[in-house]
Amino acid sequence: MATDKEEIVDWFKKLQDSICRQLEEADGEGRFREDLWEREGGGGGRTRVITNGNIIEKGGVNFSAVFGSAPDNIVKALNLPKSDFFASGVSIVLHPVNPMVPIIHMNVRYFETSPTEEGKVGTWWFGGGIDLTPHYVDREDAKYFHQQLKSVCDNHDHGYYPQFKKWADDYFYIKHRQETRGIGGIFFDRLGPDQEKSKEQLFSFVKDVGSIFAPVYTHFMNKNCGLPFGEKEKQWQMLRRGRYVEFNLVWDKGTKFGLDTNGRTESILMSLPPQANWVYDYQPTANSSEEQTLRLLKKDINWLG
Repeated sequence: MATDKEEIVDWFKKLQDSICRQLEEADGEGRFREDLWEREGGGGGRTRVITNGNIIEKGGVNFSAVFGSAPDNIVKALNLPKSDFFASGVSIVLHPVNPMVPIIHMNVRYFETSPTEEGKVGTWWFGGGIDLTPHYVDREDAKYFHQQLKSVCDNHDHGYYPQFKKWADDYFYIKHRQETRGIGGIFFDRLGPDQEKSKEQLFSFVKDVGSIFAPVYTHFMNKNCGLPFGEKEKQWQMLRRGRYVEFNLVWDKGTKFGLDTNGRTESILMSLPPQANWVYDYQPTANSSEEQTLRLLKKDINWLG
């Protein structure tokens, strides 16, 4: 039976449930609060936010499924004919207490349009990815992260990892700072009918990307949450969070899509950290761990080498 949107929505809901359970277990104290919401134009979602945990200071694991008449700005941005649309997905951002634990983001999503009144057929595609933003870049952690993603990609197509890794490097780039948001990961979009693979095969890949999230991040939670840190590291964490905010508000297409489709503002902006700092013309101490991290916030680094 062909994959339909009801099957996709059901799996996304189960993914949200599974990830929340695994994160709560790894954190040991934090619990998710759920808000159910409805979109005026059609659809809604389940926003789940965790705060003040042992390891996670603030995070969200959100599910949404929205539909209706596609807004004109979305039609123009996606180069689509005017039609009805349906979009569903799971989006996650986690900000840890300890600066030695990285920030992480994941999104898996599905989008489709209906046939138009003029007889143009509808279309569909999948998108998503996972990227990691360490406050301090550790090469071994980076290698582990990218190896996990490469293994998932290779199970479906050996061309995926180099293609989607490059896409992540280019996408998660803070142009006005000339630095990457973190160490990248994989990013993909518009995997649809023009691909050589079937809808079922593409959905299987998306499911494997979503399923690897919790094992990978709980690994970093368990490994790094006990590492020592002081006020200097906390101040650096606040500066790096500021960079995260800059990217999400200035460059992130998902944020813009959510706001342009009249999504729930609180759910869209849950990606922002609880606190962040901006220091005028900050310059790290020469040869410090902070300076070393800045040197590694570059595109096209082979973390597996």
